[in-house]
Amino acid sequence: MNTTSKSDSYAAAGVDITAGYKAVELMKKHIAKTMTAGVCGAVGGFGGLFELDLTGITKPVLVSGTDGVGTKLKLAFLMDKHDTVGIDCVAMCVNDVICVGAKPLFFLDYIACGKNVPERIADIVKGVCDGCVQSGAALIGGETAEMPGFYPIDEYDLAGYCTGVVDKSKIIDNTTMREGDVMIALASSGVHSNGFSLVRKVFDVENADIKTPLAELGGKSVGETLLTPTKIYVKPVLALLDEVKVKGISHITGGGFYENIPRSIPEGLGAKVQKSAVKVLPIFDLIAKKGGISERDMFNTFNMGVGMCIVVAKEDEAKALEILKANGEDAYVIGEIVKSEDKIEIC
Repeated sequence: MNTTSKSDSYAAAGVDITAGYKAVELMKKHIAKTMTAGVCGAVGGFGGLFELDLTGITKPVLVSGTDGVGTKLKLAFLMDKHDTVGIDCVAMCVNDVICVGAKPLFFLDYIACGKNVPERIADIVKGVCDGCVQSGAALIGGETAEMPGFYPIDEYDLAGYCTGVVDKSKIIDNTTMREGDVMIALASSGVHSNGFSLVRKVFDVENADIKTPLAELGGKSVGETLLTPTKIYVKPVLALLDEVKVKGISHITGGGFYENIPRSIPEGLGAKVQKSAVKVLPIFDLIAKKGGISERDMFNTFNMGVGMCIVVAKEDEAKALEILKANGEDAYVIGEIVKSEDKIEIC
């Protein structure tokens, strides 16, 4: 740890640079878990270095994604639990790049806070590292910015960025999609990291009791349930891509079914989703009931229990389900691709 760099004047203005050094020391053990063969150098330099292994890749295409956690962070503040939102941050990025078939290589995070509390920053980064391990990415760098007067002292924002690689010939191409192809759902772990402005309004989280266990949530509290980290689908999807021709993947994020599923479907085709097939999680039933939210709006805001949707040929359905289940996914068919000018129909 740097013991010579300090500034009393800067500290008087609200920025303690020595706290930053302590935070880095605390997070190093977590970062070490994410190291992969491509990492060059140690964390702490001006740039993260990664050596690209192109074995088996003829024409490499780099795929990048960036995202944050959004107002779900408000739940972390209220529950004073900071070691899982980093998983959300990683998930929102890596689940996007896998939609084109890219394997995540490395990740960088950015934390902006009102006051640098080293133990809390280390907890946040622990979550980021857990997400990196789950996705096979290395955490090769990041930034912690202490910004007094801009953020409240007990609050922070968290964002991330990842880069992956895919062989150009293996980029998922929806031009092969046909009428009769099947849509496979991968179950979500909960609300994930979208729709929390509405969720917070429905539950009035700043004023209501969100810590008491509820029977309808399996004995968990509203706060605990909502903080369930976003599921990361990278490794099961990569296993599927090794053996089955995948025609399209949708990451069900903000905008729910109506916004995200059409993004992977070409013109002239649409998705016909069987509503009765969707395994809706109890938290969504509670949100709809308490908020008086229409079914249409629920499917247009939340993932409803489906974190990812994968399209394969009908003849590949059984094999795809077998692979996904063997890799720990609750995978099941929710619909099919049809000829339609309407991109999606939920019936």
